[in-house]
Amino acid sequence: MGARLFGWGTESGDLSAAEAHALLDRVRPWLAVTEPVDPPTLSEVDLAPPRLAPAGPVSAWLRTDPLARATHTYGQGYRDLVRRLERRFAPAPDVVAVPPDENGVVATLEWADAHDAVVVPFGGGTSVVGGIEAPSDDPRPVVSLDLEGLHGVIEVDTASRVARCRAGTRGPDLEAALAPYGLTLRHFPQSFEFSTVGGWLATHAAGHYATGPTRIDDAVASLRAVTPRGILDTGRHPSWGAGPDVRALVLGSEGTLGVITETWLRVVARPTFHARAVARFADVEAGIAASRAIAQSGLRPANARLLDPVEAAVSGAGDGNEALLLLACESADHPVSGEMTRLRELAADHGAKLRDGVGRPDAPWRDAFVRAPYARDVLVRAGLLVETFETVTTWDRLDTLRHAVVDAAAAALAASGSPGGLVSWRLTHLYPDGAALYLTVLAPARARDRVGQIDEVRAGLLAVLADAAAPVTHHHAVGRVHQPAHTASSPALATALLVSAKAVLDPRGLLNPGVLVASSRPGHQPRDHVG
Repeated sequence: MGARLFGWGTESGDLSAAEAHALLDRVRPWLAVTEPVDPPTLSEVDLAPPRLAPAGPVSAWLRTDPLARATHTYGQGYRDLVRRLERRFAPAPDVVAVPPDENGVVATLEWADAHDAVVVPFGGGTSVVGGIEAPSDDPRPVVSLDLEGLHGVIEVDTASRVARCRAGTRGPDLEAALAPYGLTLRHFPQSFEFSTVGGWLATHAAGHYATGPTRIDDAVASLRAVTPRGILDTGRHPSWGAGPDVRALVLGSEGTLGVITETWLRVVARPTFHARAVARFADVEAGIAASRAIAQSGLRPANARLLDPVEAAVSGAGDGNEALLLLACESADHPVSGEMTRLRELAADHGAKLRDGVGRPDAPWRDAFVRAPYARDVLVRAGLLVETFETVTTWDRLDTLRHAVVDAAAAALAASGSPGGLVSWRLTHLYPDGAALYLTVLAPARARDRVGQIDEVRAGLLAVLADAAAPVTHHHAVGRVHQPAHTASSPALATALLVSAKAVLDPRGLLNPGVLVASSRPGHQPRDHVG
């Protein structure tokens, strides 16, 4: 993702002119759109001179050219897209490092430390919460550490069904390497094409399998990370009872404790049996009740996500009058028709009308889901505010929280100057004790200070989550965007424990300061600037 100044993925994936016009025509009945503005060109990007000059052996993989620096400035959140369109690249890193191997990562950290610089790990560049952006409150030079040089599957242990992967490996490359063995990781986040294995581990990534093992943590047999204090290798064992699991400390640490370079991942046989259905509910509450019944049934469908009527309509999967529960089963071992029959019965028990048919009855939603980031780019260029928010809560609190966040989003939009926007939701992941609630906000953006506007909307929603004691995120990580709210809602002792771990592994605050926890720079002793 570091190759484009603006936009998701690749240019070949962009909506065609006809598709873009059709998308805007679908939106116009609800929302006012403008003529899409052109994305920036490199000649329009004004960068401050780099504060570091490559020198020594590491210079072989250090870059200071404008394209490298500009394309490593932001992730893929709404705030990032808006600032790109406004040609605001002030947070650009001073240097982009693309080391060829783990030894290169070690050398890069040593070089950055010697130059009193900050290091921001960069995987696929798909963060939507500011996780790969330079800190705004730290005066030190910034090195963006791109891990694309550490790619590939090193070995596959078919007897134990684990695969040893480098952190810079992207989803399609991982799956291609596993395919000859008849294996799969079975981890498919929406960013699958462009995000990396290391990024998944660093952010607690969740795939779009909606029940059972979906978070990458479940697949991690071991990991290896470079820290300013040395290499941290957790070792590979099926299980153990000897003390706390150190893997859990690094998973989700968002590059603040170490740079993940390698992992052993548990893989499974590729499924060959499939079944799919769509259950339609005129009553949204009945759809929620059916979702809960499925989550607590002991069945583990590959997909079981509930779209509210607005979400279903916007995606093209529904007509706006019914909630849709998308169901899918799969297995590498046995036919799944019996499991799907039982899922259909559970849905019907709550008043669902069922649709399965030939092929993929969920195809309209699936296609919209895969191409949603490309569609979002068009909408943002056309003057719309397009953002998502997600959290997770228990079943007994779900209805109250759902109404509260929808109302808060609408109120925040109105207060920020954009009344009449669309607010939709879906349940993306189902657990026996609760569900992940995912909110989509679509509204005309105010003409000035679009970044300030989305920050105001987010603040309104985060206040509701704080009142409900709900997490600030379910699967998009914390980053810089959510860090203050996350810290405020976390137990003080838990935050202190994390800060202490950082003080041990990163005593000078070298790695991604201000992400996940406030930038305290424990033990930092400034060096004279070199270079």
